[in-house]
Amino acid sequence: MLPTLNGVSPSCVALPPGPWPDVLAFLRWRFPAIPADEWLQRMALGHVVTSSGQAVAAQDPHQPHTKLFYYRSLPAEPVVAGPEQVLFEDERIVVADKPHFLAVMPAGQYLQETLLVRLKRRLGLDDLVPAHRIDRETAGLVLFCKQVEHRKAYQQLFAQRAVHKVYEAIALAPPHQSTLHFPMNCSSHLQAGEHFMQMRQQDPCGPAAPNAHTTIELLETQGSLARYRLLPTTGRRHQLRVQMAALGLPIVGDQIYPQLLGREHEDLANPLRLLAQGLAFTDPYSHEQRVFRSGQTLSFA
Repeated sequence: MLPTLNGVSPSCVALPPGPWPDVLAFLRWRFPAIPADEWLQRMALGHVVTSSGQAVAAQDPHQPHTKLFYYRSLPAEPVVAGPEQVLFEDERIVVADKPHFLAVMPAGQYLQETLLVRLKRRLGLDDLVPAHRIDRETAGLVLFCKQVEHRKAYQQLFAQRAVHKVYEAIALAPPHQSTLHFPMNCSSHLQAGEHFMQMRQQDPCGPAAPNAHTTIELLETQGSLARYRLLPTTGRRHQLRVQMAALGLPIVGDQIYPQLLGREHEDLANPLRLLAQGLAFTDPYSHEQRVFRSGQTLSFA
């Protein structure tokens, strides 16, 4: 396995048959947004390599059916999130408590300022991988595996609904004359929305069977807002955010539901009031009962 660079693993691209005379010509075709000078700089630093780790030069011939590995680089990333907390670590797993606005995995404009890369640098664990994910805007618990070979067993716990997940949210309070009764079981069918950033809930009278299940408990009310405990047994993308918005109870600070506002409207002082508060499961290796709880709280203010 190739080493990480400042906590970041290399990305991979396959070389198909084609007319490109050398590696640089292929990379300019495959990634038109990246200038040639940037590729030349990466190659000069040894940041473009073969699967064996051998540095690649711009004039090296294009070789179909092989792979290149390259280390991404981004301009200096602003620190927009507070520090993460490591709540637990043993020989197989790490449990971290993530702040709002910190992405779990590198993607797009987020690279160094992601939970995975921060933990790799902090703990010196190049092979660290997440067993599941939560949204960048959501705070709370994330489970990581120290070795890739252990990941499948922990992922299966989530797939088999063997992980008890507890979330907390602050959202709009039910209207005075509401027909909603708590605790309530919310089952719905979620599918991709028209915009790639959104999911949507199908008409409850539609033909598709429910694929998202959550128990919702009302904990307290303060004026027009309320605190809820959310107990999902499935893990669909944006599940809790979509279901709460569909009930007419959108979560405070949500920039995607019920209306997509875009990153330019993001307010660091007004985070999404959604917290992955608890995880509990039987460890598939030690068979111990694991119970973890976030040290964070959500504020009505």
